[in-house]
Amino acid sequence: MVFDWFKRNPTPEAPPTADPQPEAAPAEAPSPEEPSSASADGPSTSSPSGAVPAASADGDGDADALAWAREAYARLKAQQEAERQGAPAGSALVEAVAASAELMAVAPEPVVAPEPAVSSASAAVPEPPPSGRSLLEQAAAERAERQQSLTLASPEPVAPPAPVAEEPELGAFDDSFTWSAEVLAAQGKRADQVSLEEIDWLGRLRQGLEKTRRGFVTQLLDNLGDDPLTPEVLDDLESTLLRADVGVRATDQVLEALRQRLNQEVVDPSEGIRFLKEQLRTILEAPIAQSGMPVLAPEKGRLNVWLMVGVNGVGKTTTLGKLANLAVRSGYSCLIAAADTFRAAAVQQVQVWGERSAVPVIANPSANADPAAVVYDAIGAAQAHGTELVLVDTAGRLQTKHNLMEELAKVRRIVDKLAPEAVVQSLLVLDASQGQNGLKQAMAFASAAGLTGVVITKLDGSARGGVALAVASETGLPIRFIGAGEGIRDLRPFNSFEFVEALLAS
Repeated sequence: MVFDWFKRNPTPEAPPTADPQPEAAPAEAPSPEEPSSASADGPSTSSPSGAVPAASADGDGDADALAWAREAYARLKAQQEAERQGAPAGSALVEAVAASAELMAVAPEPVVAPEPAVSSASAAVPEPPPSGRSLLEQAAAERAERQQSLTLASPEPVAPPAPVAEEPELGAFDDSFTWSAEVLAAQGKRADQVSLEEIDWLGRLRQGLEKTRRGFVTQLLDNLGDDPLTPEVLDDLESTLLRADVGVRATDQVLEALRQRLNQEVVDPSEGIRFLKEQLRTILEAPIAQSGMPVLAPEKGRLNVWLMVGVNGVGKTTTLGKLANLAVRSGYSCLIAAADTFRAAAVQQVQVWGERSAVPVIANPSANADPAAVVYDAIGAAQAHGTELVLVDTAGRLQTKHNLMEELAKVRRIVDKLAPEAVVQSLLVLDASQGQNGLKQAMAFASAAGLTGVVITKLDGSARGGVALAVASETGLPIRFIGAGEGIRDLRPFNSFEFVEALLAS
């Protein structure tokens, strides 16, 4: 079963070019958007009360959340155990392992029975038949037979490529897992809908935003204190938001909403944080709602062309490689067009990314080749093979360079001419560490390149993660993907709820 990361649900289709190893996905696949209550499933596993720590005495809500997290952990553990033993998802073995795992207070790693070692040396070596040949002749004959058997067993010298990224492993039942489970439960997920892919990504996102959160949340909690909010506290909050590169417009919008709330009632610190999260999500969701496309995903049965644009050094090629891996893992056929023909070794870098995800790369080996010609060849290859997604890598350019911006427009005209029915997206890649400079780039590119979305990278290396709010509020462009690490799995579709929770996680 393949987990479609673009639509955040498991699908039965197998990826055409991906490794056939099954993904860690929920045993059952009801719609994740179903507005089911997490608390309704939580009490179902509250029977082993002895396994729940003292948190059950803190309140029914904490106990239910902990029980829900334990149930989700038990199911994920059962799925991994079943996969190791070769049992299909949803089988009786999965349910049996899940029932046993739910009885554990802090579920340890599943113990895998050691497989019996089969040693080739243990096989009896037949005695050489008596003949008149010498020992050297007999050894040469045996080598020839072995070589012939290996050749017949593997007539194709090229082994099937597989993504380098390892499958996510279920770790300990710790604070990171319980936080991730609570975030999923708050979005209406049931325990049997939680996938290891989502748990793994939320842990990466929370870790990636550590630098931003370390300064932002600490100052926020210091400003709020234990007393109700006051106008003086809001002034300090304004400074905190601006230092996190949230932007002037977004900061004014948040503070105005808080001031209106203060005029109506007394707001304690916990309610203030909850209201702040709600306002931040509203800012991030507004451009997505205006675009009419809640999730940016390749359309099945149609050619989709995504252009990666931006200035030098923001991570366009790396983002393209991660998107290719994400598409393959989600079950889409993908192709890469290496249209960055100016930067040294750019084509070779794209080819390495293609090899890591088993994605074909269309490139022109000649120096300073025409990028539009590369895109022309890529569109033709995609149409001939029925490819669903073409990712186009473009050269880094400043928005003030008119000739380079015209070159980008030429690439767009080639796509529109060859594939008028294609769904074209122009995604601006921004480096989060550039802060307000990245915001200025976004505003300039939005008017010159016909942008349809933004990809924010390097959130893990900067304390300016708040620039996502500035981009959403001041450019009106929807944030489509975010990168929070250097690994091939550290880029995922943007989710405003998860981003705000990770940004303000205590």
